[in-house]
Amino acid sequence: MITTAKRLETVQEYYFSRKLKEVRQLMSDGKPIINIGIGSPDLAPHSSVIEAIRNAMFDEKAHEYQSYQGLPELRQGFADFYATNFNVELNSNNEILPLMGSKEGIMHISLAFLNEGDEVLIPNPGYPTYASVTELVQAKAVYYDLKDDNIWHPNFQKLEALNLSKVKLMWVSYPHMPTGANGTLELYQKLIDFGKKHHILIVNDNPYSFVLNDNPLSIFQIEGAKEIALELNSLSKTFNMSGWRVGMVAGNATLIDAILKVKSNMDSGMFYGIQKGAIAALKLGKEWFESQNEIYTKRRNLIFQLAEKMNCTFDRNSVGLFVWAKLPAGIQSEAFIDNLLYEKHIFLTPGTIFGSNGEGYIRFSLCVKEENILEAIKRFQ
Repeated sequence: MITTAKRLETVQEYYFSRKLKEVRQLMSDGKPIINIGIGSPDLAPHSSVIEAIRNAMFDEKAHEYQSYQGLPELRQGFADFYATNFNVELNSNNEILPLMGSKEGIMHISLAFLNEGDEVLIPNPGYPTYASVTELVQAKAVYYDLKDDNIWHPNFQKLEALNLSKVKLMWVSYPHMPTGANGTLELYQKLIDFGKKHHILIVNDNPYSFVLNDNPLSIFQIEGAKEIALELNSLSKTFNMSGWRVGMVAGNATLIDAILKVKSNMDSGMFYGIQKGAIAALKLGKEWFESQNEIYTKRRNLIFQLAEKMNCTFDRNSVGLFVWAKLPAGIQSEAFIDNLLYEKHIFLTPGTIFGSNGEGYIRFSLCVKEENILEAIKRFQ
């Protein structure tokens, strides 16, 4: 009998992998399910992006193995994007590493910097993959609280009270997923100061900056941030390219080189055509963001109406691709979600999958057509 590795005992199947099987079964049974739970953009990339990948198919080098570091013009595209949109200078030769989606970067970073027994500060609530990858590499997750009364920012007084002697890395994500809380330069300054003081690598996961956000920020806008920080970014949400799997990690040359040592043993380079499409996407300007946000604003306003039908409260000033809503007192998230799924045939995400501080909250996705949100609203009338 073949047994699995002990590391699998520390993680479970990803919630959406498991729950969507149930949702698909209900759909196959003829139930009119409206899925407002998944943050996978349903809008198309810009036509220039499609044209770029189509034209790339005829390039002489299109179907060969590609560089582990990506095409030089892709790295330059990321550098130009950061210079234009964040006023941040990155060296395209050694401070940027393209990734097959920023999610793989979570694993690569963890493998590059964590040893067995190292501790990792993980936000509660926060993206579940931070914790699962930490466990897979046999490090220890140490959760830090994010609360509504502190606008979902870390409480540095409480962080300083922890035993930080074994902490090697801290995950942060602003704009925050799932709450939609925005970052600030003041917050980033505190994070950089905290990282330097305790020799903790700060990793900012930053894929939502341009969705319904008038003030996109990067942690590298803080002077000296490259000494102690990395930043992940992605084309999935900003450019409707989630299935293409294109992201990046930025940081100083020493940190990037360490991640490259891992990545170069994990894949054989990103497909040439996808890189060419990504280069085209990164050249899109303000008009692209405005057109996308016009659509998302209409959807968000309808989601607000739907949340009100459920007697939820929420922050109208949150940003990003989701609406984080608080249930009436005493109602548990997963029980509410299951009841909604089977009675109204609407699928939402329970806040509990993001941590214990998500109890009593639910998350709506904006990756849903207006007519479907309107239909969901009708089901409450």
